[in-house]
Amino acid sequence: MGTRPGASDPQRARPAGSRRGPRGARARIGSPTADSGLTEGPTADPGAAGSEAGTVEQAKEACLRLLAVRARSRAELAQRLAAKGYSAEVSERALDRLGEVGLVDDAAFAEQWVHSRHTFSGKGKQALAQELRRKGVAQSDAVAALDAITTDDEETRAAELVRRKLRSLPRDLDRDKMIRRLVGMLARRGYGQSTAYRVVKAELADQGFEGDLDETID
Repeated sequence: MGTRPGASDPQRARPAGSRRGPRGARARIGSPTADSGLTEGPTADPGAAGSEAGTVEQAKEACLRLLAVRARSRAELAQRLAAKGYSAEVSERALDRLGEVGLVDDAAFAEQWVHSRHTFSGKGKQALAQELRRKGVAQSDAVAALDAITTDDEETRAAELVRRKLRSLPRDLDRDKMIRRLVGMLARRGYGQSTAYRVVKAELADQGFEGDLDETID
């Protein structure tokens, strides 16, 4: 975080030769004082203080701090910069410069996001597409990332989820209720209905449950 204009070191802010008594010693930066002219208020980002919207370098630093936490799309970074008080022009210039060195790349972000969320969270393609849209990723970048997940990949991951869920269900649970719970679980994770039915049917057969999955579940 940068320092607001006028918020200098408290030692340098005292007039030469002045000495603080016990009351002055308890003053805090940001409290109203006769010698500093500062007023109480929340700590501001460099982009919101002094100049109208901060500098490009300050905006870049703000982005780098955000990217150090996790990967983010360009739209996410732009939203955070706007919330910090940076102008659209400054934000665009900062993001362009970061893009030039590969630190802001929506195609790479989408690929990384899809791989991570599918592998570790078990998300299906429908859910992943929605997540990328919410993050402002362009359709072209999203499609390219989602295409990396094949039908076999999705069915394999869905089958793992079904097997794990089956371990927590009572063995004597009514078969129809079991089917509904399993298909519903996959639907909530973003798997299409046809994929969910196909996977659940195969896994129940492997687990020794009899009967066909021949009904439509709302």
